[in-house]
Amino acid sequence: MPPSKLELDRRLRGRGQDSEEVIAKRMAQAVAEMSHYAEYDYLIVNDDFDTALGDLKTIIRAERLRMSRQKQRHDALISKLLAD
Repeated sequence: MPPSKLELDRRLRGRGQDSEEVIAKRMAQAVAEMSHYAEYDYLIVNDDFDTALGDLKTIIRAERLRMSRQKQRHDALISKLLAD
């Protein structure tokens, strides 16, 4: 998520490749997409690239460590450890 609409507009214009019409459409689409923020499990505000990247890496790591994935990955080990 961008830190503000103004910053999103600045970033889109800074790319220097889109017409005013395309920028307006992209802004409208971004606002529509952002309105669904509560439907997601995570929210990253991309105010500082390095911080946002670090947050994303943390989410990826956490998802890889979810019980459902770890149980499947380590099923044989778990069975062996819990066996009589």
